[in-house]
Amino acid sequence: MSTSHEVTHAMILAAGRGTRMLHLTEELPKPMIEVRGRPILETIIRGLQENGIRKVLVVVGYRKEVIMDHFGDGSAFGLEVEYVVQEVQNGTGKVVELGRAFTGAHPFVLSYGDILVPSASYAPLTRLDGDDARIAVKINEDATKGGAVFLDEEGLVTDLIEKGAPGQPTSPYYNAGIYTFGPVIHEYVARLRLSPRGEYELTDAIREMAYDALTVRAIELQGEWADVRDPGIVQDLNQTPA
Repeated sequence: MSTSHEVTHAMILAAGRGTRMLHLTEELPKPMIEVRGRPILETIIRGLQENGIRKVLVVVGYRKEVIMDHFGDGSAFGLEVEYVVQEVQNGTGKVVELGRAFTGAHPFVLSYGDILVPSASYAPLTRLDGDDARIAVKINEDATKGGAVFLDEEGLVTDLIEKGAPGQPTSPYYNAGIYTFGPVIHEYVARLRLSPRGEYELTDAIREMAYDALTVRAIELQGEWADVRDPGIVQDLNQTPA
């Protein structure tokens, strides 16, 4: 594997409790639930490190000490780990602003802290190759549970509808919860307004980038992908070898 990677920084969103996890998050933040013998967040960090990421900012909140005690400064995992606390759960869009001092002018990967993919899936997301942003997508997931991503014939994003209502257009491409951004993303999250769900949503910023004809390229993930959203998925994954 080549070690010359354009993207060396990453942010991981790990602040939430994960109320749908019920008793599993009484003592742990959701990203620290073990799947196949390892915390979800550790699998993410190791996968990023194997693909050239050298600096990770973990956005923490609920039971943050569990995460900070486990990863420390990151040296045991072959990279540097820093932390920022999300005091107010006001949406994924504002999280990017929390990381601005960390990312600076660097491009960066952003992953939700409950998304599991094979390490190789990060490879096309640790470079931009001239794109303004990249968004991981999966084919034929249930778009009502997340975002439907609309593409042109070149694989560039033209629109994105988050949790579409019945009757709204849909797409076979599902937002898989991993992104790569150039620094231009900061201009777009700074302009975010509250969504109908009362949050500042990252997907609104991505949509505006697409509307402005910026290059937002979809990266179709191959192989296993899991949004570890509830105890049933944890159980299924733990009963199925990787």
